[in-house]
Amino acid sequence: MTEKISRSIFKAYDIRGIVDKTLTEEACEQIGQALGTLAHEKKVEKICVGRDGRLSGPRLQKALIKGIRKAGVGVYDIGAVPTPVLYFSTVYLNTGSGVAITGSHNPPEYNGLKMMLAGETLFGDGIAALYDRIVSGDLYTASNEGSYEEVDVVPAYIEKILSDVKLSRPIKVAVDAGNGIAGPLAVKLLTKLGAEVTEMFTNVDGNFPNHHPDPSKPENLVDLQAQLKSGDEEIGVAFDGDGDRLGVVAKDGEIIFPDRQAMLFAGDILAHKKGSVIVHDVKCTRNIRPFVESRGGVCVMSKTGHSLIKAKMKEVNADFAGEMSGHIFFHDRWPGFDDGVYAATRLLEIVTRFDDANKPLKDLPNAVSTPELQIPTEEGENFTLVEKLSKNAKFDDAKDIIRIDGIRVEWDDGFALARPSNTTPVVVLRFEADTKEALERIMKRFKEEILKVAPTAKIPF
Repeated sequence: MTEKISRSIFKAYDIRGIVDKTLTEEACEQIGQALGTLAHEKKVEKICVGRDGRLSGPRLQKALIKGIRKAGVGVYDIGAVPTPVLYFSTVYLNTGSGVAITGSHNPPEYNGLKMMLAGETLFGDGIAALYDRIVSGDLYTASNEGSYEEVDVVPAYIEKILSDVKLSRPIKVAVDAGNGIAGPLAVKLLTKLGAEVTEMFTNVDGNFPNHHPDPSKPENLVDLQAQLKSGDEEIGVAFDGDGDRLGVVAKDGEIIFPDRQAMLFAGDILAHKKGSVIVHDVKCTRNIRPFVESRGGVCVMSKTGHSLIKAKMKEVNADFAGEMSGHIFFHDRWPGFDDGVYAATRLLEIVTRFDDANKPLKDLPNAVSTPELQIPTEEGENFTLVEKLSKNAKFDDAKDIIRIDGIRVEWDDGFALARPSNTTPVVVLRFEADTKEALERIMKRFKEEILKVAPTAKIPF
């Protein structure tokens, strides 16, 4: 039976696959028992389990719970909720352990699992070890199955945020949830805070009939931009499929990318707490460091990936972290997990202090940059290409070369980044500069070096 599980679904930050092909109910039950075995060894008595709005969610959740309970570990079933509410439940119900069944921003046919156990998010070797357990049959079966209880933590989640976040004035906001799971909760919460909400695709529909629930891609924000231009809303927010990422659009339609959001939030935290440690990933703007340091903060660059950023935050005791993909982590007044819905409330808290809600967004430092670009490769080849580039490329004119996650080359007037994606077989590229001319020079320079080590690479510019 155990040979049937696919190694390909065990990714760097989570488990993810195509439902009924690589990610089956049987696989979920086996993963549940492997998690339950690990929980049993770590003396974890209960695990919280939730799911997003995908059509396959209920049956995969049922199979996972069956596996966990088989190992004698109890389950709190928190139902269909955004992933951050699952994270909140692990704090609120004092388990430190939880699984969100979510395909995040992947197409409808995908689903997956984001996991934490005994206060630690599982990633990398921790996820690979689950696969090894399943294949070797190293699974514990208890004489009595674990307990099961359904718990609604949403009221407590809302109450906690309402006691923490205060708006300075009423504001009208457009909310595009892309038919993901965050819609109903975000509308309810923002309304209770005192905002007037224009709802866009806030009903949960696992077919995602309007647009893909991924605010990191500008094409998924077109509807929100149109609404802001035609309506009387002051600002727009968007969420991904499971609600752990935030997209922000200004009144004039400008997208406020997450690295600029991170500066806004970091500035707010540093105004109250000098010396705060602010973490950002390698894809973020080079403006973030001078912005943070000029306000008395400490800036730390991390590898990309929500699990890796959480680990880095613990290591350096950070008050905040921002990731270019839209994961925003508050650890000043909130427990440090990525939460797009909570981040939206903190955004409104800041902008309502101004008569013009868009002024603090427009005042943020900006640069000329590319969106995330991708070089497609064969499975595994993305790592080889970046390794070759990192070893052999000559950037004698560069100011600094950072190799914590791929290769990031810094010049006085911009940077270039190439890193292997941990989730898909592509090399991720990003470029930023002070001027359009500098950006073109840096892109040309980087392209030359890539083609030296990979002459057949399909470079997208």
